[in-house]
Amino acid sequence: MSSSKTRNNAHRVKPFGIRDASLISVATGISAQNLREFREGLIRVEKGSIFHHFWGRLLQPRFDEPEYSNDFASWAFHGLHAKALAERLSVIDPSDYNDIEDLRLAVLDTVEARLDESEMVPWAKADDQFHFVRSQIVVLDTGQAIEHPRRLARVVSGLSVGSIFYHFIDARRRTPDREDDFSAWLKGYGPEFRDLIARLDTVDPYFSSLREIRRRLDELFKGYFGEQAGD
Repeated sequence: MSSSKTRNNAHRVKPFGIRDASLISVATGISAQNLREFREGLIRVEKGSIFHHFWGRLLQPRFDEPEYSNDFASWAFHGLHAKALAERLSVIDPSDYNDIEDLRLAVLDTVEARLDESEMVPWAKADDQFHFVRSQIVVLDTGQAIEHPRRLARVVSGLSVGSIFYHFIDARRRTPDREDDFSAWLKGYGPEFRDLIARLDTVDPYFSSLREIRRRLDELFKGYFGEQAGD
């Protein structure tokens, strides 16, 4: 694309406003002592709780690398000592589901399959109940804005993990095409950044930490715009 056309597109696209975010955990009042109660809780709990137990954990401070990829799988292993169930729950990738209700059904199907396999219902100790939690996102305007996509190569490495969560994870609940904010913004330039958007789509938002996602995005943007500069 010619430089004049690029400038014309840039005039039509608003700057990318950088937001930061944090999560406030809120109790739902629903808990489970055994796998059957857990199943009932999954049916009753609001969608925001399902989202929290898959995605919200990414923003929670941790001092070790979690063994399982979501809170449900972690409780199945540590609370119920049901390793096979934990492994089945851990491979559920929420990115594969277009709707939280579909994700809920996937978890329910996995739990019900385990209940059908044995007459014995796994129980947790009294102090190892599963407490369903939802989260409320608090969004802050950083006052920073990216004027042109080329700036992404300089800015992304300095973004907070809260910004990465908001723009790359939470965005999938807000954008019409269930995509990250970077891709949605780049689409405003028409086909010019189609290849860059395709590369963004290869970054797995789930089986990585926010710091790892930030590192991947930084490498991706620097690589892409480095190539453009060399053309």
